[in-house]
Amino acid sequence: MFRFFRKDIEKCCAYCARGSRISEEEIACPRRGVMDAAAHCSAFVYDPLKRVPPRPVSPAADQYTEEDFKL
Repeated sequence: MFRFFRKDIEKCCAYCARGSRISEEEIACPRRGVMDAAAHCSAFVYDPLKRVPPRPVSPAADQYTEEDFKL
């Protein structure tokens, strides 16, 4: 079976399928109540749609010259 997601995703309530975001730092958990977004419990279920990947680094425009783009 092909895996689309890494296995080493850090467990935190912000990525849990059971929790609902209250604020940037608080998650409402149906099992534990209000939790810190960085915390986690044994009922953690990863939801890939809640994870926001980091923005890709844009290349510095000043390091390229016009010669780099000619064939």
